Amino acid sequence: MSKKRILICVTAGIAIYKVVDVVSKLVKKGYELEIIMTEAATKLISPLVFETMGNCLVHTDMFHKGHHYEVEHIEIAKRADLCLVAPATANTIAKLANGIADNLLTSTLLAYTKDTFVAVAMNTNMLNNVATVDNINKLKNRGFKFINSKVGFLACNTYGDGRLAEPVEIVEEIDRYFIKKDLVGKKIIVTAGPTIERIDPVRYITNDSSGKMGYSIAEMAYNRGAEVVLISGPSKLNISDGINKIDIITNNELKNSIEKEFSNSDVLIMAAAPCDFRVKEQSKEKIKRKKESFNLELLPNEDILSHFGKIKENRLIIGFAAESNDLIENSKRKLENKNLDYIIANNITEKDAGFNVDTNKVKIVSKEEIIDIPLMLKSEVANKILDLI
Repeated sequence: MSKKRILICVTAGIAIYKVVDVVSKLVKKGYELEIIMTEAATKLISPLVFETMGNCLVHTDMFHKGHHYEVEHIEIAKRADLCLVAPATANTIAKLANGIADNLLTSTLLAYTKDTFVAVAMNTNMLNNVATVDNINKLKNRGFKFINSKVGFLACNTYGDGRLAEPVEIVEEIDRYFIKKDLVGKKIIVTAGPTIERIDPVRYITNDSSGKMGYSIAEMAYNRGAEVVLISGPSKLNISDGINKIDIITNNELKNSIEKEFSNSDVLIMAAAPCDFRVKEQSKEKIKRKKESFNLELLPNEDILSHFGKIKENRLIIGFAAESNDLIENSKRKLENKNLDYIIANNITEKDAGFNVDTNKVKIVSKEEIIDIPLMLKSEVANKILDLI
């Protein structure tokens, strides 16, 4: 991203403190920044803070006492690959919607010809006012891209819509903008996380899957333009709003949810870790503790991946094999028996490559070859997997 320049337009909303974090995160990702602050914004945070955190020029006044060797609001507009207005107040949104150019920021935006993201932040009543609603709709119709506000506790001691999106969410939107959209037109089903099979009302069988690999695949596929359906077992992870997330618990729920989406899908990526067994007789009451030993009879669950492998037709199906021994042999067997296109195999006993970690080290197994993927972030592994599509 080092060659991408972002113009950050900072207005006088109390959420301005979050924009400092946005600037910091963008710099760490390698973006080049240029910043404009309105005069009112400088009353809340010193330009020096943004200049230091952004390692860049901060412009505040069209009529400053320095040299005017260029027409600044025109030249600044030419230099940026993308513009972000954050926090975007009702006042600035109104000016942009009506072509008012009464300061350096609004004059620059009037001369800007590329895409602009608007990160909304204001009081709930101001946000819902018909004037603001009309102004936002005007800008959307002109192609402005909005990062919607969130519902939460506001600085005015009220609860409602109007909170600025979190810095990580804003940065993710910018990252997504620059990613090549090579999966547009593809519908991809991604499964993630564990399933649960009940023993009684308080106990169950499950596994250590956190869902991190599946969630990374879903997020990266969405970033690359695909329509994504994420079918997830219990997980504490967050996912982008544009992804259709379906929550499931049991193996049967997992299978049924896939079946509802499968007929009009292009790809199934089965990164979930379904339970291999279920209890033969689930107790409706809590099983009381006993002094003597207790036997729990288990039955094998249906092999969901095999089921869809048999009816795949022209769809691409990618499975996962989390193994502790004979990694390649077991993976090749699964690949053939389940009629898959690829198996993503990883040794769960290796350091930093199993459950509940942010990294993975895998082998991509197909009928033709085995591709070694060294230890890297799961988001990077996700893109390697998506490259297969």
